[in-house]
Amino acid sequence: MTQTSASSAVPDRARVVVIGGGVIGCSVAYHLAHEGWTDVVVLERDRLTSGTTWHAAGLMTCFGSTSETSTGIRLYSRDLYARLEAETGVSTGFKPVGMIEAAADADRLHEYRRVAAFQRHLGLEVEEIGPREMKDLFPWAETDDLLAGFHVPGDGRVNPVDLTQALARGAKNLGVRVVEGVRVEDVLVDHGEVRGVVVGGLETGAGAPSSTTGSAGQTIECEYVVNCTGMWARELGEKSGVVIPNQAAEHYYLITDTIDGIDPDAPIFEDPASYGYYREEGGGMMVGLFEPHAAAWSVDGIPRSASFTTLKPDWDRMGPFLEKAMARVPVTLEVGVRTFFCGPESFTPDLMPAVGEAPGIKNYFVAAGMNSVGVLSAGGLGRVMAHWIIAGLPDVDVTAWDVARFRTDQLEPAYRRERTTEILGTVYAAHTPGKQLRTMRDRLLSPVHDRLVAKGGYLREVSGWEGADWFAGPGRTPSAEATWGRAPWFEQWEAEHRTVREGVGLMDMSFMAKFSVTGPEAGAMLDHLSAGHVNGDPGWITYTQWLNDDGRIEADLTVSKLADDRFWVVASDTAHGHVAGMLGRAARGRDVRVEDATTAYAQLNLQGPLSRDVLAKLTDADLTSDAWPFRGVREVDVAGVPVTCARITYLGELGYELYVAADRALDLYDALAAGEGVQPVGLKALASLRMEKAYRDYGHDIDNTDCPLDVGLGFAVAWDTDFRGKAMLEKRRTDFPSTQRLVQIKLVDPEPLLYHAEPVLRDGEVVGYVRAASYGWTLGASVGLAFVNADEKVTKDWLIAGRWEVDIAGERYAAEVSLRPLYDPTSARVRI
Repeated sequence: MTQTSASSAVPDRARVVVIGGGVIGCSVAYHLAHEGWTDVVVLERDRLTSGTTWHAAGLMTCFGSTSETSTGIRLYSRDLYARLEAETGVSTGFKPVGMIEAAADADRLHEYRRVAAFQRHLGLEVEEIGPREMKDLFPWAETDDLLAGFHVPGDGRVNPVDLTQALARGAKNLGVRVVEGVRVEDVLVDHGEVRGVVVGGLETGAGAPSSTTGSAGQTIECEYVVNCTGMWARELGEKSGVVIPNQAAEHYYLITDTIDGIDPDAPIFEDPASYGYYREEGGGMMVGLFEPHAAAWSVDGIPRSASFTTLKPDWDRMGPFLEKAMARVPVTLEVGVRTFFCGPESFTPDLMPAVGEAPGIKNYFVAAGMNSVGVLSAGGLGRVMAHWIIAGLPDVDVTAWDVARFRTDQLEPAYRRERTTEILGTVYAAHTPGKQLRTMRDRLLSPVHDRLVAKGGYLREVSGWEGADWFAGPGRTPSAEATWGRAPWFEQWEAEHRTVREGVGLMDMSFMAKFSVTGPEAGAMLDHLSAGHVNGDPGWITYTQWLNDDGRIEADLTVSKLADDRFWVVASDTAHGHVAGMLGRAARGRDVRVEDATTAYAQLNLQGPLSRDVLAKLTDADLTSDAWPFRGVREVDVAGVPVTCARITYLGELGYELYVAADRALDLYDALAAGEGVQPVGLKALASLRMEKAYRDYGHDIDNTDCPLDVGLGFAVAWDTDFRGKAMLEKRRTDFPSTQRLVQIKLVDPEPLLYHAEPVLRDGEVVGYVRAASYGWTLGASVGLAFVNADEKVTKDWLIAGRWEVDIAGERYAAEVSLRPLYDPTSARVRI
């Protein structure tokens, strides 16, 4: 299909400029057009698909995710690709031949059974089959040593180039302009808002048009920009201060010579334990690879001339992985190899896409970093992005994908090289709980890091920080193996949990995002952002949510008023970038100063019924409940160290959060740790303690699609204040309770473990799933927070009337549910 290439085709302005003519960019344009936004131009530096789309393997598979967002996007994509030809007249090459996912070991089998249960709830047809059935469906594979397979009959394959052309044609039919041979050199930003793009012609490239359509320095005015530039996204983003640390890496597949009797309609076969995926291609077999030790490519920058790029294969490195993959399908070893292909794909540091509005720039959107699932996600992601741009809000949970989560240090070449090598290797790894990434660690260290190590802390990465999960004890070297079951270190976990419930524990949470907000207008600004009333008398900390215009949650945090013009905002580590962006946008044009104090201050939490006794020996401040009630915040000296101390808890007990300048943190930690009965407590105990109390965690059990009322946070809303999203929230209040609620759920049997995404059943029918969970040592069983839906209002009576179960890997376990916390439902313990 020929695209526009006349110089007159480059407009002077457009409402939306989509940068990048791969499958993602064309899908965004297609969906914008279908929503009535047709003043859109797609700018492609060379030819459509010339980046990475052209060499994609063309898998359209849905199985494997325990993300509702990811599964929904894939299901939508599959449906779109099946019907797109009828609309556009351009074939997508979609063939629903089916897919088989092989489980070669016990960990994968348990994982896939969990995945299958979850995805069936979301509408995916998937069945577990045995080795003989796998052999019947895909006779070329050796299956005797496999434990089981998971067959998805509706999955299949698609032609990535044809699909992109079909999306482009659909967009053009509705008025979108698709222009090739135009390179975007920069995005113009003024006062934090997109104003246009600067374009120029393509300088070189194997697939370049004979003539270019733009001249260097030409400007296209626009209101919105969507960075869909794939492996170039990082470099383009950096020019505007947008952090998108995706990195290109080598990706391999081979295509064999003709295999007699091969069926072009045979299903796709995947065996992650052998690093391979397999499907028919041109009468031969395609063998694709996701090796456990990968190789980054062109770390210093993608060549400007890179188009339809092929890379020289590294036979020595790939030989062992290729041999294992081909051994699964022995016929591939018996025929010749027609093509051994190596091309670049880009990957993010956490294997999640980079999606959303840039935190510091209004109307600068990103849809990149697809981690080799761009084709199978493109349809759904294009729909999500179009809705987000038009409505100003996403309509799915994007907390794990938000581009604001990235840090500037992740742009460093060494970081990208090392992390990409490891992260690509996890694509086909088993996702057993407890697995960790090992590259580029020790990036962000708490001021008390050495104490955590000395006390035997088992460290894990927390948004780039090193946090102690649990403690083996002084002088001991902690170790842990990933497992779906109980591990030896559960003993330490339980002991730390009970320390907080019965005594006093000391926890380092310096990784929390901390902001100093000052100035004459700081109080008014924060009061409008916050659904709670945060601008009252000084000396109080307020737990609150920040909402969007639709009255749904964008942040879950605390705001402390220290003085009339001085506030302290604390959010979770995962929300750091997003909250920073919200503060920056809100402060623009106001007499307000926002300072990110995350690394400048440590956060030490002293928690438990004996915490007051310990703290009282270290300060002259009056700690009695009358003088210092729950939610009081004071600036005091503790052991001679100036601290900001809040009487607040995230664990469900009497407790204090102490914020201290980083250079004094060790002094404070040592003084607290020397207190009678004080024990170090890690993040596993944090998870179990807060889950027993049903405290929410944004990005885990609540997200951007949630209304505060539905997730039990109506108590935190100050209805007499004027906050963002109030009008929409008041409308929902008139019809509350709704037909969907977040509930606490606990298993009756003390043995099974809950993690995440387990379907929840009422009277034998699935009504929702567990969003987050932990073992509850005080309650004596696994406990979680689950979101449930009904055909009627979800009330206490409706919950009591049902028979509740949880599906764990295909087995059902009896459960009890509650709208109130199962531990200390009246919160008497936090107010003693």
